[in-house]
Amino acid sequence: MENSRRRFLKGGCALMAGASLYPLSGNEAVASADHDSGVNYALLHDETKCIGCNACSDACREVNQVPEGVSRLEIIRTGPYGEYPNQFYHFSRKSCQHCEDAPCVNVCPTGAAFKDKKTGIVTVDAWKCVGCQYCIAACPYQVRFINPVTKAADKCDFCRETQLKQGKQPACVEACPTKALVFGNLKDPSSEVVQMIRANPTQRSKVDLGTRPKMFRIVAKQGEIKL
Repeated sequence: MENSRRRFLKGGCALMAGASLYPLSGNEAVASADHDSGVNYALLHDETKCIGCNACSDACREVNQVPEGVSRLEIIRTGPYGEYPNQFYHFSRKSCQHCEDAPCVNVCPTGAAFKDKKTGIVTVDAWKCVGCQYCIAACPYQVRFINPVTKAADKCDFCRETQLKQGKQPACVEACPTKALVFGNLKDPSSEVVQMIRANPTQRSKVDLGTRPKMFRIVAKQGEIKL
């Protein structure tokens, strides 16, 4: 049944791709990315608190059953900087940016990549995915991959189908021992994530592309993280 479904969708995908790689016009793509819900989730990574322990990525893998060899979340270590014995490292997070105007959604020919209107989360319907990898090619953040078990595109979805369904925070947020991750609703002025963004200088990746990412970071200043 699964193989038949994929063959059917793949055939339709090929026909659509022959007509155009982009199933939505620019205006339609922007319109589809907007939503009227009172919830618009975002995540803040405070690099000044991150110690690179990888508890977040381990929790993500366990909770979301991510197979070995691929990852929804990576902590990138750079350094060491400085001279011994006063050396230090920087730790940054690599995962889906949950763009307001998501290129992966705009190019998906089957609707498998979509933005949840209730939460603003960019996610994947594995049942609809035919593995064409258009979304992987379109993502400027290079965070998507083909799940070797489901054979569908995969990535961080803020634990939409696991933790959030149970009224919990994403697994990475709950697992972080230093509280370097803050998750919340951008439309709620009293939420912790909004308060943190307002109180601290933050950065987002590749904003010049117009994707409007919702992954914020407080950048670690030189010398703040030492080992």
